[in-house]
Amino acid sequence: MDTSLRVGGEHGASIIEGLPVDRNMMFADFKGRPRPRVEKRQRRLLKKIGFIAPFLDEDERILLVTQGCSNTTLLEQLTAGMIVFFLKRALFVVTNKRLFHIPATMDYSYRYSIAQIRFPDCESLNLRGGTLVARYRNGLKDKFLYISRSERKKLKAILSRSPFRGLVSQIMGKQHLCPRCTKGLQIDNFVCPHCGQEFKDRHTGYKYSMLIPGGGYFYTRHPVLGISDAIVEAVLIIFVLIFGVSTLLGEEGTFALFLFFGVILIAEKAVTVFHANHFINEYMPKELPVQPLEKDAK
Repeated sequence: MDTSLRVGGEHGASIIEGLPVDRNMMFADFKGRPRPRVEKRQRRLLKKIGFIAPFLDEDERILLVTQGCSNTTLLEQLTAGMIVFFLKRALFVVTNKRLFHIPATMDYSYRYSIAQIRFPDCESLNLRGGTLVARYRNGLKDKFLYISRSERKKLKAILSRSPFRGLVSQIMGKQHLCPRCTKGLQIDNFVCPHCGQEFKDRHTGYKYSMLIPGGGYFYTRHPVLGISDAIVEAVLIIFVLIFGVSTLLGEEGTFALFLFFGVILIAEKAVTVFHANHFINEYMPKELPVQPLEKDAK
């Protein structure tokens, strides 16, 4: 008897938590064997993604939900440390057509940000250890880190059988979707061209980062980082002012300290702008919550 995973079959299609799933796939281990432990975890994760229903096609079914971390650059890791992996937590939803990348809060709640990776738009989509590597037909690449150990073997089995042939889109890579109308967004356009939904933009993020201590983090809805950054910036600004005034008054040895703290302040501002830009690239709505449009209104 063949117990290997089968992708795309109709047998086992069910509605669970209001979502269309392939229960024979979702509640089985990587060899296709039903496991109560797997079912319990997958049902718990399904409760986290009830919002995804409007994004699914009529013939689309969910095969797997897992946790991980959004693509994170080495510079982000160096400037933010291990906390970046908590700030960039994400959910990944695999269907018979695509993979959804959903940036999440620290408790894996919806941030009204969602992107799709269509299988035909991928040159390859492989799991290497705990890292999901997506190579797109447009030449770009993403690395999603810390994929949950509980689903790694099954995710690898599903991806090895997923249909990567098919009609390639004009994007040929990952595409963010509007949380209001569910249609595709345009790169570097922070207003949905279909429904007018507005998203936080780089210009405003830069302005907040430069003018307000911690402003870039507050703008991108990271208040804990914002408070920490504001305290550090306030201390640096005080030192710059003290040694700047002392330099103007002609006190010896203060100019070097003025330059030292000034350079640190500039570097700290640059890091804030850098981090804010990466969060803004996840297309965060300006106002929350966002109510999805009815299907007949799209």
